[in-house]
Formats: sequence, structure tokens, C-alpha cells
Amino acid sequence: MFRRNSGIEIKSADQLSVMRQAGLVVARTLDAITKAAVPGVTTGQLDEIARDILADHGATSSFLGYKAHGAVPYPGVICASVNEEVVHGIPGARILRDGDLLSVDFGAIVDGWNGDAAVSILVGDVAPEVAELSRVTEASLWAGLARARPDGRLTDISHAVETVVMESGDFGIVEEYGGHGIGSRMHMEPHILNYGSAGRGPVLRSGMALAIEPMVTLGSPEVGVLADAWTVVTMDGGCAAHWEHTVAVTDEGPWVLTALDDVRL
Repeated sequence: MFRRNSGIEIKSADQLSVMRQAGLVVARTLDAITKAAVPGVTTGQLDEIARDILADHGATSSFLGYKAHGAVPYPGVICASVNEEVVHGIPGARILRDGDLLSVDFGAIVDGWNGDAAVSILVGDVAPEVAELSRVTEASLWAGLARARPDGRLTDISHAVETVVMESGDFGIVEEYGGHGIGSRMHMEPHILNYGSAGRGPVLRSGMALAIEPMVTLGSPEVGVLADAWTVVTMDGGCAAHWEHTVAVTDEGPWVLTALDDVRL
């Protein structure tokens, strides 16, 4: 059985191994979607790819039917957010076009344990500033992942993400949304901000698993939610990027559970 520390679920080595299997389903799915996301493809077609891979691996979706804050049940197995859509975009008939920035968030469950990750995909010939936005967001993610170490503090992660973004140019960090604990449920304690001072919050312990997910904008970081009750968009219409990995805190260092390769930092 798992135990809790300051409200944060602590996993055994065996449970983390199952989470790694869920993470591999996520990694393989996002890899397939990245290759398929070309001009002319719909976000609904990408959702079908993810459904097929889930079925092939005997896994279930973390997202399908999910309810949050009174919203209607989520209808897809991926979140597909294009350009000004930050997160939680609903897959459907929208056709990808040359120059789009598509973020895809995906979660899978294996034997009751969750994996969750997101990538931002450059569709066709993307403007240099949009490509740089995605690069900086991904770099900030990896800086945060590297701080998921025993005896560190939760906001060490937050500060590492913010530092990379702020030192890389005139970008905005979305404040209303952030990362989260993960394990026997997709969303668990703690909430993980993508900004703030280091050295605060719960002490990190071996066996914790965290989903770290910076959301960064080219313009203002102010966001709103569309009438579908899910899709989060930038208020100024500027592009946003979103990258995410699930990481386990271990005595040997951070173990990225949703990477294709066995990545230990």
C-alpha cells in the first residue's frame, strides 16, 4: 500500500514501476501524434490515434469523462490546443494548418496508476518566435524536472521553471494553471506553481511523483475559458506553449516516467 507525507502520496518501488509502464504508453502515444500532426490533419484524427494506442496496450484514458470544477465530462482522450489555446482544447474537426503550434496533453492508466505528459508540436513551417517559445518552455520543464530531488522543497521546481523563462526573453508564465501530484489519481496534491521563490513548500521525499507542466505565452499571460467550459485561451490571442512530464523523486535522482528512453537526471 502507498502512504502519505504532508498529504502527498508516497509510492513503493513496485508502484513506480507500474507508473513507468503507464508513462511509456503516454510517451509512445505522444511520439505517434507528433509524427502525424501535419497540415491537413484534424485534431479529432489525432485523438483517434491515441484511442487506438490505448487499446493496443490494454490501458485506459486519464482524460475521457474527467470532470473538474463543475465542467461537463471531458469528451476526448487527448487535449489538443492550437495557437492561442493554452490547455484543455477539445479535439474535433479543427484542421491543422501550416505554421500552427499544437500542444497535445495525454494521460494513460495502467493497473490503476497514471502517467501524464504534454508536448508542443511545430506544424509545418512555424514562425521563428513561435519555435523559440516552444523551445524555452521545454527547457524550463527540464530545469524543473532536475530539481525533483529528495530533501529539496517543492518551490525549488517552481523557481527553476521561472528562471529559465524569465532569462530567455519577453515571455509570460500562465499563473492560473500549474503542475500536480500524480499516482493513483491523475490530479493529486501538491499543486505546483511555475513561478516563485525557491526553498518553500513541502519537502520532497523519495516515492513522490509529480507532473510538472509549464505553460508559457508570447504575449500577456492572462487567460480565460471558452464557452465549452474546458478550452483555456490567451486573452490577447497570442500563442502559448505547453510541455509536461511525470517525474518520480527517487534516492538516485529524478526519474522521468513519461520519456521514451529511461531518463534519470
